[in-house]
Amino acid sequence: MTTSPVPTHRPRTMSPALPAPSLGRTVRGSGPGLLLAHGAGGGIDANYGPIMDTLAAQHTVVGPDYPGTGRTRRADAPLTLDGLADELVAAAVEEGLDAFAVAGYSLGSAVAVRAAARHPERVTALVLTAGFAHPNPRLLLAARLWRDLLRAGDLERLAAFVSLIGLSAPVLDAIAQDDLDTAVKTTSATVPPGTPDHLDLLIDGVDVRGDLATITVPTLVASTTLDQLVTPYHHRQLAEAIPGAEYAEIATGHLPFVERPEQWAILITRFLRESRAR
Repeated sequence: MTTSPVPTHRPRTMSPALPAPSLGRTVRGSGPGLLLAHGAGGGIDANYGPIMDTLAAQHTVVGPDYPGTGRTRRADAPLTLDGLADELVAAAVEEGLDAFAVAGYSLGSAVAVRAAARHPERVTALVLTAGFAHPNPRLLLAARLWRDLLRAGDLERLAAFVSLIGLSAPVLDAIAQDDLDTAVKTTSATVPPGTPDHLDLLIDGVDVRGDLATITVPTLVASTTLDQLVTPYHHRQLAEAIPGAEYAEIATGHLPFVERPEQWAILITRFLRESRAR
């Protein structure tokens, strides 16, 4: 784990007013607050379910589902990064959390960064896993293909594509054919209806590069080193641009909750515990 110099103060800013909370959510555990931000086409249960017990053993966890996933109906208007960040913060505040850490995964890392930039008086720490500040041409190519397959209704090929780029090569090399076939069928049958909206946001509305230098809370960037979707190029960009950010690696593809859930959970909880003790 590497660390760059830690800033000595947090700038005072005027945060925007919070919207009326509208996101369905899961709330678990007790202790310091932890807000979760999931990935595109995911959901709290899908992305954080395998590690929820570990997180909730040490934190009051608030996990909102984005529009069109889990407990939340699909949005009537296009999603915006500011709007989504504010909605997540509003959900945590409604659950009684005045201040809290934010753990963001994939697209959720950009949401978490924007939440910290817009509401610095509430966000106490960040954990950014498999994240990106802005999609580069390679990530845009994958996201557009994902969206095209979805728009065409070709869910089986979509599931095959997502499995191919979501899982690491070592896992795919070792998986049995029957298990892979089952995984593809399960994925094709469980695509959240809000996924097209998430992809539109990822492709056209995510750029937090200007926010990174303003982040003054303890931050861990967890790099999924075998990631074929959001590659380590993006993780390093986050770590290098956020003052004082720590950087750690997990030998997994884009789905740490599938390949390395225990290691991922330990990484998150250990960092948050240590950041509170500073």
